[in-house]
Amino acid sequence: MSKEKVVLAYSGGLDTSVCVKWLQDEKNLDVVCVCGNVGQEETGLDAKKEKALDLGVLDCQVLDLRDEFSDEFLTKAIAANSMYENKYPLLSALSRPLLAKKLVEVAHEFGATYVAHGCTGKGNDQVRFEAAVKALDPELKVIAPVREWDLKCRPDEVAYAHAHNVPVPEGANDNPYSIDDNLWGRAIECGHLEDPWNEPLDDAWVMTKNPEDTPDTPTYTEIEFEAGKPVAVDGKKMKLSEIVIALNKISGDNGFGRLDLVEDRLVGLKSRECYEVPGALTLITAHKALEDICVEGDLLKTKIKLEQDWATAVYNGQWYSPLKNALDAFMADTQKFVTGTVRLKFFKGNCHVVGRKSPFSLYDYGLATYDRDTTFDEKASAGFIEIDTLSLKTWAKVQGPSSAAAQA
Repeated sequence: MSKEKVVLAYSGGLDTSVCVKWLQDEKNLDVVCVCGNVGQEETGLDAKKEKALDLGVLDCQVLDLRDEFSDEFLTKAIAANSMYENKYPLLSALSRPLLAKKLVEVAHEFGATYVAHGCTGKGNDQVRFEAAVKALDPELKVIAPVREWDLKCRPDEVAYAHAHNVPVPEGANDNPYSIDDNLWGRAIECGHLEDPWNEPLDDAWVMTKNPEDTPDTPTYTEIEFEAGKPVAVDGKKMKLSEIVIALNKISGDNGFGRLDLVEDRLVGLKSRECYEVPGALTLITAHKALEDICVEGDLLKTKIKLEQDWATAVYNGQWYSPLKNALDAFMADTQKFVTGTVRLKFFKGNCHVVGRKSPFSLYDYGLATYDRDTTFDEKASAGFIEIDTLSLKTWAKVQGPSSAAAQA
């Protein structure tokens, strides 16, 4: 009698390698691995596939998802200026729904009953994977080995791996951080960083130079957008994945893109996190500047409010939810005229917008200037103020600080 199948989100690291053996031995399942490249690395994927096959999996599919991640996920994140708690560009929350989508697709291909992931019970990613799977196929069952097994710490996993002939990379116990990275940047936590008083050590950062070691002259860069989507850097047309890579280099070389913060996790605890997001932060900075001149004022104010709703929904694993889909439609409508160029100045860890232009700019020099040739009718302001403050004046007379009611 054939065994039931499970499709595992597989990174090739210690956790998911142990998951393979655990699912085989403890759950008596045939395992299919899915390893998705969302920009976290350029090499080593073939070795990870061989490692999985050596562990006895039915198949290990290595998928290059960088362009799909860029074109279908990062474009929406840019349109929404996605900054969770107005602090950092969403990172892991953007890749998980894409990886979950591939798990479901492969599960259908192999007729699997289950999908599995290697997330802990304390983090956000377990919710993101499972919410996405439920939205895409509510009949699939989810297994989370790390939530179930008795391996409480990394040395326990290493011991289990040795006992079950799972290859253990040299120095598996030595990594002081937990890292998740993709094309959009790196999330860094654990170890030295768990005390929020500790300053991050230099070894935490790999994409960005120490600002003290960056050039002594400013670097200028221009980014072009069409309908809200980045299309070129310094006049060179590129696909989005290439633009992100280019800006990671430019921004990182100038020490821009390091964030150190405490965020509120979905599961109810606060977590100290460091993020290295040079390209992401650069693109959002430029995109906001272009929106300032291209999006009508009342619409822009409403969009800024809804950006936080979008970021929170995605952070909470609701990528495929009706709310997030509706917010996407709103965001997309606001981007129709967000076309133009933004000029940025990088210097010693800082990035400043120093110019913006658009064929659809709503900035009217004739109205904005304080020169004699202004087209603004300043006399009209008196009547505007009279009408705008009418309700306030009425309140002040009857209930305000100097009213008879307030003095009684």
